[in-house]
Amino acid sequence: MRILVIEDERKIASFIKRGLREEGYTVDTAFDGEEGYRLTGENEYALIILDIMLPKQDGIALCRQLRRDGIESPVLMLTAKDSVQDKVRGLDSGADDYLTKPFAFEELLARIRALLRKGAKRAASLQVGDLALDAAAHRVTRSGREIVLTMKEYALLAYLMRNAGTVVTRTMIAENIWELDFDTGTNIIDVYINYLRNKVDSGHEKKLIQTVRGRGYMVRD
Repeated sequence: MRILVIEDERKIASFIKRGLREEGYTVDTAFDGEEGYRLTGENEYALIILDIMLPKQDGIALCRQLRRDGIESPVLMLTAKDSVQDKVRGLDSGADDYLTKPFAFEELLARIRALLRKGAKRAASLQVGDLALDAAAHRVTRSGREIVLTMKEYALLAYLMRNAGTVVTRTMIAENIWELDFDTGTNIIDVYINYLRNKVDSGHEKKLIQTVRGRGYMVRD
């Protein structure tokens, strides 16, 4: 899952990014409101962590703008402002949760998991042939047999299934599953496609994950 952290204090942003990456999340960072707004227009995020006191555009104004634009990604406000009025302003601007600094990283993770669960319940489950992905339960099965995936494998499979029947290029995969500084010269995408094939297609006569030579990959029945 891809998360955007909009935080102007670079040490805090780096700390959050490092911790989330260790948990298996894909993380982009922005250091001012305008940069954060630009990234939300270019990429789809499962969650946005948003500081209130940002240069160029503050977090309250940015959150309102995102909601006006129809961006429904859960927003977790992260700020030093801890008065009741500040919390009310943050939540009324369209944020889904509010966490004050300093914070325990374990609590941040718990709040992220809770917001992602709510988002997953709103998302439709996906089905391609006998392959099923239950977004709410974060569970994948084929012919009724559960397939255990890492977070990155799950994110890649979900992206392929959301685009079932359509070729997705390596660039599209890199932009949606990996981070902005992803090295396009690496073969990591091919490696993860092979991981999925071994777990999803191995032992089945019908192969759902297909390579479209010179273009990319596709999941289809």
